[in-house]
Amino acid sequence: MTDFNRNETCCFTGHRIVRSEDIDTINNNLKRVIASLYKGGMRRFISGGAIGFDTLASRAVLNAREEFPDIRLALALPCRDQDRLWNAAQKAEYAEILGSADEVIYVSENYSPECMLKRNRYMVDRSSAVVVYIQYPRGGTVYTVNYALDSGLRVINILDDTEADKTYGA
Repeated sequence: MTDFNRNETCCFTGHRIVRSEDIDTINNNLKRVIASLYKGGMRRFISGGAIGFDTLASRAVLNAREEFPDIRLALALPCRDQDRLWNAAQKAEYAEILGSADEVIYVSENYSPECMLKRNRYMVDRSSAVVVYIQYPRGGTVYTVNYALDSGLRVINILDDTEADKTYGA
């Protein structure tokens, strides 16, 4: 793994199911928020590499390279075969993003019930900010947002581009 500065690192967390009515807002806000974070000193962005929001966020970082050539995409993956249940299109997009990432970290070799939470903690523990897509108060996204808030990270809700300052119910 490469050296990094936590103060220059941001991670993403969000649901795997993205509402179709949210996609344009997410993409527009990701472009703006990533540029703002970059201009504020963020250089490394960590994605969990899952389908849904993680894929949108990864794509946005890769697209930001046109304007910010030194921006880095790190993928913190829960296990080597996280895509084992995905369809062919999802696997193809994942492979493309994997091949374009600046670094890939596997927090576990094999799938286990705790590997997703381990991945989420890994991302938060190495970041100073988290950009989140959250629509309902349950699951790994809520856990990660609450962990980030408890850890003192800046949390940005991508839907309305506001700072989160509350704990979400589980």
